[in-house]
Amino acid sequence: IPADGPYLLVEPNLRQKWGNWKQQYSGTKIGLNWNGNPANPAERFRKIPPEELTPLSDLAGINWFNLQKDEGTNASNDLSDKFNLIDTGPSPLQETAALIMELDLVITTDTAVAHLAGALGKPVWILLHHAPDWRWLTSGDTNLWYPTARLFRQSTPGDWQEVIENVIQELKVLCNS
Repeated sequence: IPADGPYLLVEPNLRQKWGNWKQQYSGTKIGLNWNGNPANPAERFRKIPPEELTPLSDLAGINWFNLQKDEGTNASNDLSDKFNLIDTGPSPLQETAALIMELDLVITTDTAVAHLAGALGKPVWILLHHAPDWRWLTSGDTNLWYPTARLFRQSTPGDWQEVIENVIQELKVLCNS
């Protein structure tokens, strides 16, 4: 600690596959993941109810790529009704890593996707509940392990609305730059 760069690499053929696939989409490409392993005792605090994410749909010029797996499948269908959430299909971790390499940004809760994006050195915005895992420390918006990570924290337990509003403001800046 501190980390100074990516420490995972993606097989070139997988990256090329996803690079070719993404060419059909113009605009900013953002991967989205809102819950993780349901067996994790902290998951009930970490996951974001899908309806809390719908304000993101008001942002123009963004292609949202679904990085949600397993437990989020039904919620993915619900979100697809609200905005264009591009289904990337079920894929093993190395495929998810290759897709992440082709995205402009990943927005996720505290899941394996957050660690994967950070380890790949890709920009990742991590949405944290009020009392997150020790790795994220208790304050600040940066992380010692992942220099490309930006942390968005709940100031009130259970209140994701403020977090999403902060993300929207930062996305407006990102997409207009």
